[in-house]
Amino acid sequence: MENVEKHRCFGGEQFRFKHQSASLKCEMHFSVYMPPAANNAPVPLIYWLSGLTCNDQNFVAKAGAQQFAAQHGIAIIAPDTSPRGEAVPDDSEGAFDFGLGAGFYLNATQAPWSEHYNMYDYIVSELPQVLRQLDLPLQLDCAAISGHSMGGHGALSIGLKNPDKFRSISAFAPIVAPSQCPWGEKAFSAYLGKDRETWSQYDSCLLLEKARHLPTLVDQGTDDDFLDVQLRTPLLRDAAEQFSYPMSIRMQPGYDHSYFFVASFIAEHIQFHAKHLF
Repeated sequence: MENVEKHRCFGGEQFRFKHQSASLKCEMHFSVYMPPAANNAPVPLIYWLSGLTCNDQNFVAKAGAQQFAAQHGIAIIAPDTSPRGEAVPDDSEGAFDFGLGAGFYLNATQAPWSEHYNMYDYIVSELPQVLRQLDLPLQLDCAAISGHSMGGHGALSIGLKNPDKFRSISAFAPIVAPSQCPWGEKAFSAYLGKDRETWSQYDSCLLLEKARHLPTLVDQGTDDDFLDVQLRTPLLRDAAEQFSYPMSIRMQPGYDHSYFFVASFIAEHIQFHAKHLF
């Protein structure tokens, strides 16, 4: 474990760490914001999962979340979006929607991806254990999960599958039904194989049927270029109604898919999680 960056930020500290990951079999970076309240007592945390092409730094630098995390006394953990390194396979054409930067928060079962692309295990099991090794006052048993785009898919699917690990879920412009959109179909067919039955364990719309209810907030911009084909937010609303899963799905007029959208509503998301973390 190595602390590679440390910055003073809104009375707290923004860290970046790197370590050798057992589940991903490569070196990984993740970022941690510790609010000033951590000087007095352990604090709860929000896991933030970023989207396609991102790493652990995009949200940290662009969303402006630290000031609101500082106000509420909440830590933010931002992992990378995929395994990295020369030995890690990538899309043969270098496409942005598959391979490096596009781990889709699942455990791959197909070669050559299965050796490294195990982001589900990394987020759910390994990263919490890595955080225990840090000398940081974190309440690891008091956590929420959030994310954007592919990371919104990750936050929803991981949260729905692990209600004992998280108090609440939120997402910005999530890929709600990866089994029914080009991004998801491309990634799932390569990572998981052609049997669509195996895809259901990572499809939020399908997971709702048997999921235990957690407080859930979803924001989606109406001017998002990916809304109709890739994100398909109405499918999540329909599934929530069909399976009587209570969640707040808000369509935000005029907002697109960018971090300007995330920055506009991140304060409300952190406040939402704070209600369930304290």
